[in-house]
Amino acid sequence: MASRLFVLCTCVIIFMAATNTCVVEASVQFKVGGGFGWHEPAGNNNTDQFYIQWAERNRFQVGDALVFEYQNDSVLSVEKLDYMNCDASNPITAFDNGNSTFNLDRPGNFYFISGTDDHCKNGQKILVDVMHPHSILKSPPPISLSPSLPPEGFPPMAPPPSDDQTLEASSASVLLTTIFMSLFVTFVSVMLLAF
Repeated sequence: MASRLFVLCTCVIIFMAATNTCVVEASVQFKVGGGFGWHEPAGNNNTDQFYIQWAERNRFQVGDALVFEYQNDSVLSVEKLDYMNCDASNPITAFDNGNSTFNLDRPGNFYFISGTDDHCKNGQKILVDVMHPHSILKSPPPISLSPSLPPEGFPPMAPPPSDDQTLEASSASVLLTTIFMSLFVTFVSVMLLAF
């Protein structure tokens, strides 16, 4: 009886360890600007770079969220051209409640500017690059020998995965999980019958 209990406990521990390795990372909430928050940068020489540098220091994943904390201001999600020109006339989304959360629901670039006059031109804008999810079974991209090679020391840029590649990786993940679970159940059954 004690040996069956030992085998069962061992199997449960193996199962828990195996399933924990398949868990997706938890989402993260990023407070935009850290302790500085979301407001017009003060007047030093690098004010227009503050939010750019803050975004470059962080790695954003699909499922993460940006938290904008501000007073007497607003935050607008805009298109790339509006971001570059500080044009607040046609926002995708507008927030003005002082504590706004924006969910990063897809890979790619998100552009944000202040809706207050001249704040964007003074550096209160941010570009957030959300990383593409990594797929399990993905072969490396082919090396291109095109005439427009990147500068020395920089690897070539790989194109983002297509929807087909993402679907294939997702199907492969489900298949591998199913196979693993079948093997595990078979193993536990054989071990229990053996004793």
